[in-house]
Amino acid sequence: MKILVLNAGSSSLKYQLIDMENESVLCSGLVERIGLEMGVVAYKKAPDTDAESKTVIDMEIPTHNEGLLKVIELITEGETAVIKDKSEIDALGHRIVHGGEYFSEPTVVDDEVVKGIEACIPLAPLHNAAHLAGIKVGTNLFPGVPQVVVFDTAFHQTLPEHAYMYALPYEMYTENKIRRYGAHGTSHKYVASEMARLLGKPAEECNIITVHLGNGSSMSAVKNGKCVDTSMGLTPLAGLVMGTRCGDIDPAVVAFLARNKGMSVEDIDTLLNKKSGLEGMCGMSDMRDIHAAADKGDERAAMAVAVQTYRNKKYIGSYMAVLGRVDAIVFTAGIGENDDIVRWESLKDMENFGIVLDKAANAKRSGEPRKISAANSAVDVWVIPTNEELAIARETRDILAAKG
Repeated sequence: MKILVLNAGSSSLKYQLIDMENESVLCSGLVERIGLEMGVVAYKKAPDTDAESKTVIDMEIPTHNEGLLKVIELITEGETAVIKDKSEIDALGHRIVHGGEYFSEPTVVDDEVVKGIEACIPLAPLHNAAHLAGIKVGTNLFPGVPQVVVFDTAFHQTLPEHAYMYALPYEMYTENKIRRYGAHGTSHKYVASEMARLLGKPAEECNIITVHLGNGSSMSAVKNGKCVDTSMGLTPLAGLVMGTRCGDIDPAVVAFLARNKGMSVEDIDTLLNKKSGLEGMCGMSDMRDIHAAADKGDERAAMAVAVQTYRNKKYIGSYMAVLGRVDAIVFTAGIGENDDIVRWESLKDMENFGIVLDKAANAKRSGEPRKISAANSAVDVWVIPTNEELAIARETRDILAAKG
Protein backbone atom coordinates (compact mmCIF):
# COMPACT_ATOMS: atom_id res chain seq x y z
CA MET A 1 0.00 0.00 0.00
CA LYS A 2 1.37 3.41 -1.01
CA ILE A 3 0.03 6.50 0.77
CA LEU A 4 0.58 10.13 -0.24
CA VAL A 5 0.60 12.31 2.88
CA LEU A 6 -0.35 15.95 2.31
CA ASN A 7 -0.12 18.97 4.58
CA ALA A 8 -1.65 21.94 2.79
CA GLY A 9 -0.95 25.45 4.04
CA SER A 10 -2.40 28.71 2.77
CA SER A 11 0.46 29.13 0.27
CA SER A 12 2.29 25.82 0.61
CA LEU A 13 1.91 22.07 0.23
CA LYS A 14 4.18 19.64 2.07
CA TYR A 15 4.09 16.06 0.79
CA GLN A 16 5.57 12.61 1.34
CA LEU A 17 4.94 9.33 -0.44
CA ILE A 18 5.30 6.31 1.84
CA ASP A 19 5.37 2.63 0.94
CA MET A 20 3.57 1.01 3.88
CA GLU A 21 4.96 -2.44 3.14
CA ASN A 22 8.18 -1.42 4.89
CA GLU A 23 7.22 2.14 5.92
CA SER A 24 9.89 3.57 3.63
CA VAL A 25 9.72 7.12 2.24
CA LEU A 26 9.80 7.02 -1.56
CA CYS A 27 9.96 10.79 -2.01
CA SER A 28 9.18 14.01 -0.19
CA GLY A 29 9.17 17.73 -0.72
CA LEU A 30 7.47 21.07 -0.48
CA VAL A 31 5.52 23.34 -2.81
CA GLU A 32 5.87 26.98 -1.74
CA ARG A 33 4.67 30.45 -2.71
CA ILE A 34 1.37 29.19 -4.13
CA GLY A 35 -0.64 32.08 -5.56
CA LEU A 36 2.33 34.44 -5.69
CA GLU A 37 4.12 35.73 -8.78
CA MET A 38 6.56 32.80 -8.85
CA GLY A 39 6.33 29.59 -6.89
CA VAL A 40 8.83 26.86 -6.00
CA VAL A 41 8.53 23.07 -6.10
CA ALA A 42 11.16 21.15 -4.11
CA TYR A 43 11.36 17.38 -4.58
CA LYS A 44 13.67 14.76 -3.07
CA LYS A 45 13.75 11.16 -4.17
CA ALA A 46 14.59 8.74 -1.39
CA PRO A 47 17.01 7.38 -0.32
CA ASP A 48 19.18 10.18 -1.74
CA THR A 49 20.95 12.04 1.05
CA ASP A 50 23.07 14.40 -1.04
CA ALA A 51 21.69 17.94 -0.84
CA GLU A 52 22.48 18.38 -4.53
CA SER A 53 20.13 15.53 -5.39
CA LYS A 54 17.14 17.69 -4.54
CA THR A 55 15.14 18.90 -7.54
CA VAL A 56 14.06 22.53 -7.28
CA ILE A 57 11.78 24.07 -9.89
CA ASP A 58 10.71 27.72 -10.13
CA MET A 59 7.34 28.01 -11.82
CA GLU A 60 3.99 29.76 -11.68
CA ILE A 61 1.72 27.98 -9.19
CA PRO A 62 -1.64 29.81 -9.19
CA THR A 63 -3.35 27.22 -6.95
CA HIS A 64 -2.62 24.05 -4.98
CA ASN A 65 -3.94 22.10 -8.00
CA GLU A 66 -1.05 23.12 -10.26
CA GLY A 67 1.44 22.46 -7.48
CA LEU A 68 0.24 18.90 -6.86
CA LEU A 69 0.08 18.25 -10.62
CA LYS A 70 3.78 19.06 -10.85
CA VAL A 71 4.50 16.81 -7.87
CA ILE A 72 2.65 13.93 -9.57
CA GLU A 73 4.73 14.52 -12.70
CA LEU A 74 7.95 14.32 -10.67
CA ILE A 75 6.77 11.18 -8.87
CA THR A 76 5.86 9.33 -12.07
CA GLU A 77 8.11 10.60 -14.91
CA GLY A 78 11.78 10.63 -15.85
CA GLU A 79 14.76 10.27 -13.53
CA THR A 80 12.80 11.55 -10.53
CA ALA A 81 10.11 8.85 -10.81
CA VAL A 82 9.49 6.48 -7.90
CA ILE A 83 6.32 4.87 -9.30
CA LYS A 84 5.10 4.28 -12.87
CA ASP A 85 1.65 5.82 -12.56
CA LYS A 86 -0.35 7.76 -10.02
CA SER A 87 -2.82 4.83 -9.94
CA GLU A 88 -0.24 3.09 -7.71
CA ILE A 89 -1.15 5.55 -4.94
CA ASP A 90 -3.76 3.75 -2.85
CA ALA A 91 -4.80 6.54 -0.47
CA LEU A 92 -4.20 10.14 0.58
CA GLY A 93 -3.68 11.14 4.20
CA HIS A 94 -4.20 14.77 5.18
CA ARG A 95 -2.99 16.62 8.24
CA ILE A 96 -5.76 18.83 9.64
CA VAL A 97 -4.85 21.32 12.38
CA HIS A 98 -8.25 21.72 14.04
CA GLY A 99 -11.08 19.25 14.44
CA GLY A 100 -12.78 21.06 17.34
CA GLU A 101 -15.14 18.79 19.24
CA TYR A 102 -16.32 17.21 15.99
CA PHE A 103 -13.45 14.77 15.54
CA SER A 104 -11.74 12.58 18.13
CA GLU A 105 -10.13 10.17 15.66
CA PRO A 106 -9.01 9.99 12.03
CA THR A 107 -11.82 9.60 9.54
CA VAL A 108 -12.45 8.96 5.85
CA VAL A 109 -13.38 12.09 3.93
CA ASP A 110 -17.01 12.50 2.87
CA ASP A 111 -19.37 15.47 2.57
CA GLU A 112 -20.18 15.47 6.31
CA VAL A 113 -16.50 15.43 7.24
CA VAL A 114 -15.86 18.39 4.94
CA LYS A 115 -18.72 20.27 6.65
CA GLY A 116 -17.20 19.49 10.05
CA ILE A 117 -13.80 20.86 8.98
CA GLU A 118 -15.53 23.95 7.59
CA ALA A 119 -17.32 24.44 10.91
CA CYS A 120 -13.91 24.56 12.64
CA ILE A 121 -12.55 27.31 10.39
CA PRO A 122 -13.19 30.04 13.03
CA LEU A 123 -10.88 28.09 15.39
CA ALA A 124 -8.07 27.90 12.80
CA PRO A 125 -8.97 30.25 9.94
CA LEU A 126 -5.80 29.99 7.83
CA HIS A 127 -5.03 26.35 8.49
CA ASN A 128 -8.42 24.68 8.06
CA ALA A 129 -9.32 26.63 4.93
CA ALA A 130 -6.00 25.57 3.41
CA HIS A 131 -6.53 21.94 4.41
CA LEU A 132 -9.90 21.98 2.65
CA ALA A 133 -8.14 23.22 -0.48
CA GLY A 134 -5.80 20.23 -0.20
CA ILE A 135 -8.74 17.83 0.10
CA LYS A 136 -10.41 19.39 -2.94
CA VAL A 137 -7.23 19.04 -4.99
CA GLY A 138 -6.93 15.42 -3.87
CA THR A 139 -10.47 14.75 -5.03
CA ASN A 140 -9.80 16.39 -8.40
CA LEU A 141 -6.51 14.66 -9.14
CA PHE A 142 -7.19 11.28 -7.51
CA PRO A 143 -10.87 10.57 -8.24
CA GLY A 144 -12.10 7.51 -6.41
CA VAL A 145 -9.01 7.23 -4.23
CA PRO A 146 -9.90 7.25 -0.51
CA GLN A 147 -8.76 10.24 1.53
CA VAL A 148 -8.31 10.19 5.29
CA VAL A 149 -8.02 13.22 7.56
CA VAL A 150 -5.90 13.09 10.73
CA PHE A 151 -6.46 15.89 13.24
CA ASP A 152 -3.81 17.60 15.38
CA THR A 153 -6.45 18.11 18.05
CA ALA A 154 -7.85 14.55 18.09
CA PHE A 155 -5.35 13.08 20.58
CA HIS A 156 -6.34 15.77 23.08
CA GLN A 157 -10.06 15.03 22.92
CA THR A 158 -9.60 12.69 25.90
CA LEU A 159 -8.88 15.67 28.19
CA PRO A 160 -11.30 15.65 31.13
CA GLU A 161 -13.67 18.58 31.43
CA HIS A 162 -11.74 20.11 34.33
CA ALA A 163 -8.61 20.22 32.13
CA TYR A 164 -10.14 21.68 28.98
CA MET A 165 -12.61 24.21 30.41
CA TYR A 166 -11.65 27.87 30.88
CA ALA A 167 -13.02 29.86 33.83
CA LEU A 168 -15.12 32.08 31.56
CA PRO A 169 -18.88 32.56 31.41
CA TYR A 170 -20.24 29.15 30.46
CA GLU A 171 -22.01 30.43 27.36
CA MET A 172 -18.59 31.22 25.88
CA TYR A 173 -18.15 27.47 25.70
CA THR A 174 -21.66 26.47 24.69
CA GLU A 175 -22.06 29.21 22.06
CA ASN A 176 -18.51 29.82 20.83
CA LYS A 177 -16.74 26.55 21.74
CA ILE A 178 -13.99 28.40 23.63
CA ARG A 179 -11.98 25.74 25.47
CA ARG A 180 -8.56 24.06 25.46
CA TYR A 181 -8.02 22.00 22.31
CA GLY A 182 -4.25 21.62 22.09
CA ALA A 183 -2.17 20.93 18.99
CA HIS A 184 0.72 18.74 17.78
CA GLY A 185 -1.47 15.79 18.77
CA THR A 186 -0.18 13.57 15.97
CA SER A 187 3.38 14.04 17.22
CA HIS A 188 2.48 13.56 20.90
CA LYS A 189 0.56 10.37 20.11
CA TYR A 190 3.37 8.99 17.96
CA VAL A 191 6.18 9.50 20.50
CA ALA A 192 4.01 8.31 23.41
CA SER A 193 3.28 5.11 21.49
CA GLU A 194 6.97 4.65 20.61
CA MET A 195 7.94 5.26 24.23
CA ALA A 196 5.54 2.59 25.46
CA ARG A 197 7.00 0.16 22.91
CA LEU A 198 10.55 0.91 24.06
CA LEU A 199 9.51 0.45 27.69
CA GLY A 200 8.10 -2.94 26.73
CA LYS A 201 4.69 -2.11 28.19
CA PRO A 202 1.21 -1.61 26.74
CA ALA A 203 0.41 2.08 26.21
CA GLU A 204 -2.54 1.60 28.57
CA GLU A 205 -0.08 0.99 31.43
CA CYS A 206 2.23 3.95 30.78
CA ASN A 207 2.27 7.47 32.20
CA ILE A 208 4.38 9.68 29.94
CA ILE A 209 5.17 13.38 29.57
CA THR A 210 5.75 14.21 25.91
CA VAL A 211 7.75 17.38 25.19
CA HIS A 212 7.51 18.64 21.59
CA LEU A 213 10.00 21.49 21.23
CA GLY A 214 10.41 23.26 17.91
CA ASN A 215 9.58 26.66 16.50
CA GLY A 216 6.16 25.77 17.85
CA SER A 217 6.32 23.94 21.19
CA SER A 218 3.88 22.04 23.36
CA MET A 219 3.78 19.49 26.14
CA SER A 220 1.27 16.77 27.02
CA ALA A 221 0.52 14.58 30.02
CA VAL A 222 -0.40 11.09 28.84
CA LYS A 223 -1.97 8.82 31.47
CA ASN A 224 -2.56 5.16 30.69
CA GLY A 225 -2.21 5.91 26.99
CA LYS A 226 -4.65 8.83 26.94
CA CYS A 227 -3.89 12.55 26.93
CA VAL A 228 -5.20 14.19 30.10
CA ASP A 229 -3.63 17.64 29.73
CA THR A 230 -1.75 19.67 27.15
CA SER A 231 -0.12 23.09 27.11
CA MET A 232 -1.63 24.68 24.00
CA GLY A 233 -5.13 26.04 24.35
CA LEU A 234 -7.90 27.35 22.12
CA THR A 235 -5.07 28.14 19.70
CA PRO A 236 -1.37 27.18 19.49
CA LEU A 237 -0.42 30.45 21.25
CA ALA A 238 -0.74 29.17 24.82
CA GLY A 239 1.76 27.28 26.94
CA LEU A 240 5.50 27.06 26.34
CA VAL A 241 7.83 29.77 25.03
CA MET A 242 8.19 29.32 21.26
CA GLY A 243 10.14 30.77 18.37
CA THR A 244 7.84 33.75 17.81
CA ARG A 245 4.89 32.96 20.12
CA CYS A 246 4.82 34.16 23.72
CA GLY A 247 3.09 31.19 25.31
CA ASP A 248 1.36 31.83 28.64
CA ILE A 249 0.98 35.48 29.65
CA ASP A 250 -1.40 37.52 31.81
CA PRO A 251 -4.45 37.94 29.52
CA ALA A 252 -4.77 41.53 30.76
CA VAL A 253 -1.69 42.32 28.65
CA VAL A 254 -4.05 42.50 25.65
CA ALA A 255 -6.18 45.26 27.21
CA PHE A 256 -3.06 47.01 28.52
CA LEU A 257 -1.56 47.20 25.02
CA ALA A 258 -4.83 48.40 23.53
CA ARG A 259 -5.23 51.18 26.10
CA ASN A 260 -1.62 52.29 26.48
CA LYS A 261 -0.20 51.75 23.01
CA GLY A 262 -3.35 52.17 20.94
CA MET A 263 -2.87 48.78 19.32
CA SER A 264 -5.72 47.07 17.46
CA VAL A 265 -6.78 43.48 18.11
CA GLU A 266 -5.09 42.48 14.85
CA ASP A 267 -1.87 44.26 15.83
CA ILE A 268 -1.81 42.55 19.24
CA ASP A 269 -2.54 39.16 17.67
CA THR A 270 0.40 39.63 15.30
CA LEU A 271 2.64 40.77 18.15
CA LEU A 272 1.88 37.76 20.35
CA ASN A 273 2.05 35.17 17.56
CA LYS A 274 4.78 36.46 15.25
CA LYS A 275 6.95 38.95 17.13
CA SER A 276 7.20 37.48 20.63
CA GLY A 277 8.73 34.34 22.13
CA LEU A 278 12.47 33.92 21.60
CA GLU A 279 12.38 36.38 18.70
CA GLY A 280 10.80 39.06 20.86
CA MET A 281 13.17 38.59 23.77
CA CYS A 282 16.50 38.51 21.92
CA GLY A 283 15.85 39.19 18.23
CA MET A 284 16.51 35.59 17.18
CA SER A 285 14.25 32.55 16.91
CA ASP A 286 16.75 29.86 15.89
CA MET A 287 18.22 28.19 18.98
CA ARG A 288 21.57 27.63 17.24
CA ASP A 289 21.95 31.38 16.77
CA ILE A 290 20.78 32.06 20.31
CA HIS A 291 23.27 29.64 21.88
CA ALA A 292 26.09 31.09 19.77
CA ALA A 293 25.18 34.61 20.87
CA ALA A 294 24.88 33.58 24.52
CA ASP A 295 28.34 31.97 24.35
CA LYS A 296 29.70 35.34 23.23
CA GLY A 297 28.16 37.11 26.20
CA ASP A 298 24.84 38.26 24.75
CA GLU A 299 22.77 38.70 27.92
CA ARG A 300 19.41 38.83 26.14
CA ALA A 301 20.16 35.56 24.35
CA ALA A 302 21.06 33.93 27.68
CA MET A 303 17.89 35.35 29.20
CA ALA A 304 15.77 33.92 26.38
CA VAL A 305 17.17 30.42 26.98
CA ALA A 306 16.59 30.78 30.72
CA VAL A 307 12.98 31.93 30.27
CA GLN A 308 12.24 29.15 27.80
CA THR A 309 13.75 26.33 29.86
CA TYR A 310 12.24 27.61 33.11
CA ARG A 311 8.79 27.49 31.50
CA ASN A 312 9.51 23.94 30.33
CA LYS A 313 10.49 22.92 33.87
CA LYS A 314 7.31 24.43 35.36
CA TYR A 315 5.15 22.45 32.97
CA ILE A 316 7.07 19.23 33.56
CA GLY A 317 6.65 19.66 37.31
CA SER A 318 2.94 20.39 37.01
CA TYR A 319 2.37 17.38 34.77
CA MET A 320 4.20 15.15 37.23
CA ALA A 321 1.65 16.30 39.80
CA VAL A 322 -1.20 15.61 37.36
CA LEU A 323 0.03 12.10 36.52
CA GLY A 324 1.15 11.06 40.00
CA ARG A 325 3.45 8.37 38.62
CA VAL A 326 5.67 9.10 35.63
CA ASP A 327 7.33 6.29 33.67
CA ALA A 328 9.12 8.49 31.17
CA ILE A 329 9.68 11.99 29.83
CA VAL A 330 10.17 12.16 26.06
CA PHE A 331 11.73 15.03 24.10
CA THR A 332 10.97 15.36 20.40
CA ALA A 333 10.90 17.77 17.41
CA GLY A 334 13.69 20.04 16.18
CA ILE A 335 14.84 21.53 19.49
CA GLY A 336 13.77 18.60 21.63
CA GLU A 337 15.75 16.12 19.51
CA ASN A 338 18.87 18.21 18.89
CA ASP A 339 19.41 20.72 21.69
CA ASP A 340 21.15 19.12 24.65
CA ILE A 341 21.44 22.49 26.44
CA VAL A 342 17.66 23.05 26.45
CA ARG A 343 17.04 19.49 27.64
CA TRP A 344 19.62 19.83 30.41
CA GLU A 345 18.36 23.20 31.62
CA SER A 346 14.74 22.02 31.51
CA LEU A 347 15.46 19.09 33.84
CA LYS A 348 18.39 20.13 36.01
CA ASP A 349 18.00 20.17 39.80
CA MET A 350 15.01 17.81 39.64
CA GLU A 351 16.69 14.93 41.46
CA ASN A 352 14.09 15.15 44.23
CA PHE A 353 11.50 14.31 41.57
CA GLY A 354 13.48 11.24 40.53
CA ILE A 355 14.92 12.82 37.37
CA VAL A 356 18.67 12.47 36.78
CA LEU A 357 20.22 13.00 33.34
CA ASP A 358 23.33 11.27 32.06
CA LYS A 359 25.33 14.26 30.82
CA ALA A 360 27.30 12.29 28.23
CA ALA A 361 24.21 10.52 26.86
CA ASN A 362 22.33 13.82 26.73
CA ALA A 363 25.14 15.46 24.74
CA LYS A 364 25.23 12.66 22.15
CA ARG A 365 23.74 13.39 18.71
CA SER A 366 21.78 10.67 16.95
CA GLY A 367 18.79 10.30 14.69
CA GLU A 368 17.69 7.22 16.62
CA PRO A 369 15.61 6.94 19.81
CA ARG A 370 17.95 7.08 22.82
CA LYS A 371 17.77 7.07 26.59
CA ILE A 372 19.48 10.07 28.19
CA SER A 373 18.67 9.51 31.88
CA ALA A 374 21.23 8.16 34.33
CA ALA A 375 21.10 4.61 35.71
CA ASN A 376 19.91 5.93 39.09
CA SER A 377 17.08 8.02 37.60
CA ALA A 378 13.67 6.85 38.82
CA VAL A 379 12.08 8.41 35.72
CA ASP A 380 13.31 7.41 32.27
CA VAL A 381 14.18 10.34 29.99
CA TRP A 382 14.34 9.69 26.26
CA VAL A 383 14.81 11.49 22.97
CA ILE A 384 12.55 10.05 20.26
CA PRO A 385 12.49 11.62 16.78
CA THR A 386 8.95 12.44 15.78
CA ASN A 387 7.54 11.36 12.44
CA GLU A 388 4.17 12.98 11.87
CA GLU A 389 3.98 11.92 8.22
CA LEU A 390 4.48 8.26 9.11
CA ALA A 391 1.94 8.62 11.92
CA ILE A 392 -0.60 10.02 9.44
CA ALA A 393 0.16 7.24 6.97
CA ARG A 394 -0.31 4.59 9.66
CA GLU A 395 -3.62 6.11 10.76
CA THR A 396 -4.74 6.23 7.13
CA ARG A 397 -3.82 2.59 6.55
CA ASP A 398 -5.45 1.41 9.76
CA ILE A 399 -8.77 3.16 9.28
CA LEU A 400 -9.07 1.94 5.69
CA ALA A 401 -8.21 -1.61 6.80
CA ALA A 402 -10.87 -1.40 9.53
CA LYS A 403 -13.44 -0.37 6.95
CA GLY A 404 -12.48 -3.32 4.78
